[in-house]
Amino acid sequence: MIKIKSFVFNPFYENTYLVYCSDSLEGMVIDPGMYFAEEKNEFCSYISSESINLKYVLNTHCHIDHSLGNKFIVDKYKAELIIPEKDKFLLELLKTQGSMFELDIEESPDTDNYFENISELKLGENKFNFFHTPGHSPGEYCVYSLENSICFTGDLLFKEGIGRTDLWGGNLNELMDSIKKLFSILHDDIKIFPGHGEFSTIGYEKRNNPYIAKVK
Repeated sequence: MIKIKSFVFNPFYENTYLVYCSDSLEGMVIDPGMYFAEEKNEFCSYISSESINLKYVLNTHCHIDHSLGNKFIVDKYKAELIIPEKDKFLLELLKTQGSMFELDIEESPDTDNYFENISELKLGENKFNFFHTPGHSPGEYCVYSLENSICFTGDLLFKEGIGRTDLWGGNLNELMDSIKKLFSILHDDIKIFPGHGEFSTIGYEKRNNPYIAKVK
């Protein structure tokens, strides 16, 4: 059984997700955004309390708010870092991104692998797949598990909202096309876990998201 623990971290109020199998206790963190000491302590306390073996750290995309915790996680847990290859330039500019917001950010470790090279990841017997969804950034990926009816949408799709496209490599047409393609592979009951804000479902967004009419 897959369990999900969500945290709201850093000055950008970013959703960091700890995803783990309750049987094997294998886990991954999606978009590590811990910045302040109390945030790091909160995350580590939960890992310890549940005896989770953290195997992977995934960046759905490499904007600062979704990747500034990379070094902390990799150094502490020796987890495998996986990112979109087309967002590698953003990861290399992490300190530069931080300086724009007057944040002192440690450089990210080098990536261990790219989504493009992996067909799936497993936590215990639970399979996770990836879907390239550019638009908010050139490389962004959604991470989903059909058997568990969940999808982590990064900053592509929010509850009643979509990702901004005025940052590095953003493109509104690509973003809308990505949402349309995502809808084509995910059924309405799949719960979405976005990079900011509340959870939702694919079906709810089809019916209520004011931007979705543009992609139907």
